Amino acid sequence: MADIFEVGIVGSGIMGAGLAEVAARAGHDVVVRSRTQAGADDVLARITKGFDRQVKKEKMTADERDAIIGRIRGTDHLGQLATCDLVIESVVEDLGIKKALFAELEQIVKPEGILATNTSTLPVVELAMATQRPELVCGIHFFNPAPVMKLVEVVRPVTASDDTITRAVDFAERCGKDAVLVEDRAGFIVNALLFPYLNNAIRLCENGTASMEAIDTAMQGGCGFPMGPFALLDLVGLDTSLAILDALYAEFCDPNYAAMPTLRRKVAAGQLGRKSGQGFYSYE
Repeated sequence: MADIFEVGIVGSGIMGAGLAEVAARAGHDVVVRSRTQAGADDVLARITKGFDRQVKKEKMTADERDAIIGRIRGTDHLGQLATCDLVIESVVEDLGIKKALFAELEQIVKPEGILATNTSTLPVVELAMATQRPELVCGIHFFNPAPVMKLVEVVRPVTASDDTITRAVDFAERCGKDAVLVEDRAGFIVNALLFPYLNNAIRLCENGTASMEAIDTAMQGGCGFPMGPFALLDLVGLDTSLAILDALYAEFCDPNYAAMPTLRRKVAAGQLGRKSGQGFYSYE
């Protein structure tokens, strides 16, 4: 079993930055690839800003900050990922875009390198079959925010080798995470259970059972959840939530996965949650 030393991250959004931070904290050299150099540079700036706050609060030393930042470099060129032992993509949840990316990565990353996806729902096997190394493709699903959340779902498509899965689990554990193994089914564990709940919260509101504020308060107070379903939908992103529900429904045809009309209308209106300033709640 080959060790993982250098890690590539494709994507410069919130999750991409979080993955870069987690991997660098664990001692890995990290290459962050964005579509633009400015985007890659912004990842480093955001991570540095967060570390600066921790130094100020004496939660880390300046030397620790500098050592971690020194292990991260940004690029706009996929070719810079050629020497990576593991590449994790964290781009938009669109199967076609991800398949094209994996086909390109397969031509670039060294033959023994693992290609992983951070998808929360999409079929990993389809990404594996877009390459000539399906045995080296798996899912490594971190949760947002990656530096804080302890869980990682390691997703095994039918094509993955035992060695690939062992290395993926080892990587997650070296990053200080709790790795759980899951078969390649839409939604894996967490989203397969979570999104019917979120969808049915919208259903309750639509049929007049209670207001969204009342539902959020009830689920926090009655179940001890840290936030209610509508606040959580806004945090996840309504567009992401809709994409997950559509993927779940496409695989299982379960009515609980059929996205409620309110969710579709809000996404059509560009009301995507916290990231757009308006979702079920207003953040402006």
